[in-house]
Amino acid sequence: MEIGEKLRRLRKEKQLTQEELANRCELSKGFISQLENDLTSPSIATLIDILEILGTNLRDFFADEVNEKITFAEDDMFETDDEDLGYHFKWLVPNSQKY
Repeated sequence: MEIGEKLRRLRKEKQLTQEELANRCELSKGFISQLENDLTSPSIATLIDILEILGTNLRDFFADEVNEKITFAEDDMFETDDEDLGYHFKWLVPNSQKY
């Protein structure tokens, strides 16, 4: 995980410059720059302070956000008819009846 990229994105979302963030955290602008470029790592206490200023916390910061769009093609479908019960059944995932 690239912490620096996430920190930069959060800082820009809050419309803060590196200098403004540094001042609020009582750090140097150079240190913020090094963090954002993944040249150094903060202590847990420092990271907590930075994240607090950026309006988040450790749990949310390190949560994996995966936005996936799943689509199914016609080939992914399985269909069956049960004439005795009188229904037509369609599986969305191939071979799902095996699991």
